[in-house]
Amino acid sequence: MAQVFIIGAAGKVGRHLVKQLADKQHRVLALHRRAEQGAELGALGATPVTGDLTAIDVGSLARQMAGSDVVVFTAGAGGAGVEVTNAIDGRGLALAVDAARQAGVRRFLLVSAFPEAGRNKAMGEGFENYMTVKKRADVYLAATDLDWVILRPGTLNDASGTGRVTAGPAIVYGDVPRADVAATLVALVEHPDVRRTIIELTEGGQPVDEAIARLVRP
Repeated sequence: MAQVFIIGAAGKVGRHLVKQLADKQHRVLALHRRAEQGAELGALGATPVTGDLTAIDVGSLARQMAGSDVVVFTAGAGGAGVEVTNAIDGRGLALAVDAARQAGVRRFLLVSAFPEAGRNKAMGEGFENYMTVKKRADVYLAATDLDWVILRPGTLNDASGTGRVTAGPAIVYGDVPRADVAATLVALVEHPDVRRTIIELTEGGQPVDEAIARLVRP
């Protein structure tokens, strides 16, 4: 069983991930800002860890994640504006990567954005900034010596997870339930031999574990 440190645990994907990991007997450390979030994450099976990604320093975050096997970064500004996006999706990701390296945590999973997100839609300047920040975050992580995986899900929805997806380095754009994004992250935790790769993800017809297992490089 793995010890997994989740940044963004109180978010919609994060909560699914906490429960799914805990149900499979993994140890979950869940970073959160507010006391009520800690109680909710604890009820889902996590060990709550108090911390604000926009205020903490690299050394403090490294000490909190020390001993973990995997860091999962699924934090995001959630449309809260350019400055918050820059602080969380941009600087926050860089800080988390630096902390993982300092703490000696080799495996880092990043939930990013599908390149076609928002295509043919009037999304505005804020969305353009979001996509730019996400790409820069991908580049920052991919340039490290960590055993990273960048997961780029399609349009997220709250439909019930089916446990079946389409996953690969380049696939047709589509929707995907948040529960199935979480299930894919669980599979990536359990398949450490899938590493240093970018995976696009949508709903589909293949069981999640099989979809991830087939991405292992020979």
